[in-house]
Amino acid sequence: MVPDSISLGSCGVTVAPGDHVCVFYASVAERDEILLPYLRDGLRSGEKCICTVDTTEPDELLADLGAEVELKPALDRQQLEVERTRDVFQRDGGFAMEGLVEYWERNMGVSAQKGFTFTRAAGDMTWALLQLPGKDFMTYESMVNRFLSRHPQAQASLCFYQLDRCGGEPLVHVVKTHPKTLLGGMVLDNPYYLDPDEFLGLRG
Repeated sequence: MVPDSISLGSCGVTVAPGDHVCVFYASVAERDEILLPYLRDGLRSGEKCICTVDTTEPDELLADLGAEVELKPALDRQQLEVERTRDVFQRDGGFAMEGLVEYWERNMGVSAQKGFTFTRAAGDMTWALLQLPGKDFMTYESMVNRFLSRHPQAQASLCFYQLDRCGGEPLVHVVKTHPKTLLGGMVLDNPYYLDPDEFLGLRG
């Protein structure tokens, strides 16, 4: 069953199915106040959970998740996937744009095959933001938006960015490519967001 709303931890903040939200954080502890409850709630609800991490290792995140949720059944049935961001998107020493679509297509396909009706995705994307030139990063996130728009009722996606590792122009790129943002404990519509067709069309 598709949920009506998706909780982002104990602060009472929720997102809706289909949302693609950027989340800025100052510390790993601040990130995990949102990320861990988001994933735990998904596991308890029988939903597929996909997460890529940057500022911590997958084993660290799994250990923290496992403090409150039994993970072995979820891992055995491929309900939970946790990988390093760079392992997913980096090939031959560089960022592989095509790896993005392959990764999401594969995981959404597994979700359907395994009978999951909803997928919670989360990505710590600071590494990608710093590795990609501005327009390439915006193309990447626009491709995410275009892909997610094909499955609006089947998923929700959070993208995490560590503030002290990215600033100025890179943050502008983040804002322009996420329809919603989490600020001050509220999920807000983003007036600066560029529709993927508009942005990709501008690039020709």
